[in-house]
Amino acid sequence: MPATTLQTGARARSPRTLASPGPLIAFGLILAFLLCFLVLPVGTVIYTAFVTETGAPTLGHFGNFFGQLVFRESFFNSLWVALASTFFASVIAVPLAYLTVRFEFRGALLIQTLGVLPLIMPPFVGAVALQLIFGRSGSVNLLLDDWLGFTVPVMDGLVGVTFVESIHYFPFILLNLVAAMRNIDGAMEESALNLGAQGLRLFRRVIFPLAMPGYLAGAALVFVKVFDDLGTPLVMGVSNMLAPQAYLRITSVGVDDPLGYVISVIMIGFSILALWLAARVMKGRDYATLQKGGNALQKRRLGRWESLLAYGWILLVLAVVLAPHAGILLMSFAKVWSFSVLPDAYTLEHYATVFSDAGGMIGNTLLYCLLAAGLDVVIGTAIAYLILRTRLPARQWLDWLASAALAIPGLVLAIGYLRLFKGVQLPGSDRLVVQTWVLIMLAYAVRRLPYALRSCMAALQQVHVSLEEAAQSLGASRLSTMRRVMVPLMAGGILAGFVTSFITAAVELSATLVLVSTESQAPMSLGIYLYMQSIAGRGPGAALGVLAVAVVGLGTYFSHRFVERSRAAVQPSSRA
Repeated sequence: MPATTLQTGARARSPRTLASPGPLIAFGLILAFLLCFLVLPVGTVIYTAFVTETGAPTLGHFGNFFGQLVFRESFFNSLWVALASTFFASVIAVPLAYLTVRFEFRGALLIQTLGVLPLIMPPFVGAVALQLIFGRSGSVNLLLDDWLGFTVPVMDGLVGVTFVESIHYFPFILLNLVAAMRNIDGAMEESALNLGAQGLRLFRRVIFPLAMPGYLAGAALVFVKVFDDLGTPLVMGVSNMLAPQAYLRITSVGVDDPLGYVISVIMIGFSILALWLAARVMKGRDYATLQKGGNALQKRRLGRWESLLAYGWILLVLAVVLAPHAGILLMSFAKVWSFSVLPDAYTLEHYATVFSDAGGMIGNTLLYCLLAAGLDVVIGTAIAYLILRTRLPARQWLDWLASAALAIPGLVLAIGYLRLFKGVQLPGSDRLVVQTWVLIMLAYAVRRLPYALRSCMAALQQVHVSLEEAAQSLGASRLSTMRRVMVPLMAGGILAGFVTSFITAAVELSATLVLVSTESQAPMSLGIYLYMQSIAGRGPGAALGVLAVAVVGLGTYFSHRFVERSRAAVQPSSRA
């Protein structure tokens, strides 16, 4: 018996040893990929901002930046818009999350689902639709002027950018806050009620503090996304912000302009700062509850007037946040829509134009996003396996490097590619690397890798190591075990990561604007942006936007169906 036990223990530890060269090779390949397409491009951007043309260290570029009024104004405008958008996104998301989780609501799940819909539409597409609805000559202001004699200029300048960004990104706070509130132990609330805490005081002193990790995670993400957004300000004609200034400097002055790199460094710094502050606020505080052993928050019934107010607020919020979807749909069918509440005439010509002229854009989008998402799940699965199933000394560095891409704006990564691969030719040809579509796909993959990695990590954590050990004890190799045992069991998480990477890459504009060198390389996101630049092109642009939303929505739907079927198939086998 002792000998048998020792042999069994040796087999159990075998997946975590360093004897096999496979994990080392995978580690080396992944590290090389991250160094080439993440660390070096970003490092090149940072290095260029701190050196002169001769390579000497300098801070003069930063002095030049802050010495010019337009750049100082752009910096403070970006900071103000990001902070204001985070605040107003919180104003929308916090009551919506609390009401649907804490109280009994008919259609609570539908309300939460509709609240997430803004994420599947690119914000710059929603900006055009919101201008037609809430602009100076939009539907709402035309009605207000006709009925009440005044208008609300909510779509002008920085206020308009803040309005669009708040509507588009508030679901990040909503999703995280709903999940956090559902995990609060109901005993905490009962204790507070017994001690006399009720209403707003109960929420302020007990519920919201316990949900703070979820709120901070969502709020930090909103700040980063808004601070780095390029498409929305450009579409709305606002150029005095950091991202538009960086884009204009690189595209007009050239890739050697140091001020473009200074702006990129500032954008990286504030993105990292926002994520660090969110983690720093929670450091040293205990938010753990006994949810697994207790009950979740008990849903309570609202009074008659309370229900009326709650439903009124929810309907108002949903009407505003779903306005871009309604506006872009109407615009795609509108033959004439100007200075009127609704289109004067309808047509299908815009869709015919898109299918005849933009078929290549749809194909490019599918090509880039499928390859990028596929690369993400392969790398994400490999990193998850190396971290959770091996004892490689530096394996955690892969997680840190891959996750760092979350703090890198797409514009900055694209600028880094242009600088790093400047003058580099494809092997065996005279074509420059920066003129190919490969860098576009790689930028998509690197930017979305954190999403796929988190999904793959979560999926592998739910697969017990004994299943892998059993396969290897029957003679299966490590590669065969991964292919025939681990990957099928992780299928739901892998697909979730694939779809998340795909749908977010499909609406990427910042990196696309910089890296697309010819019209034949343009994906749907760039096509929408180019169409929207002219009044005559807004109809086809809206039609292309509807198709993009449909692609994202269908991808999300089918992924959920696949995951649910996978769970249903696993549950009977686990009972057996």
